[in-house]
Amino acid sequence: MLNLVSILIGLATLAFGLVAFFPFLGWMNWLVIPLGIVGAAVGALSSSNSGRNLNIVLIIIFALRLMLGGGIV
Repeated sequence: MLNLVSILIGLATLAFGLVAFFPFLGWMNWLVIPLGIVGAAVGALSSSNSGRNLNIVLIIIFALRLMLGGGIV
């Protein structure tokens, strides 16, 4: 059950993160990355790894986007 919750948090993170890929909305990554961390923590509590792995991949992608944008853009 926690794995399903983690996957749902990951899908919400993905939806918000796709919006943050638009120019001048990169600041949203500061909100998306903590949401992914919460999803990864919930996924770590479950017996399955798919939700945790999804959130970890999303955290890495959006952190790279944040670094490439200089932290704001």
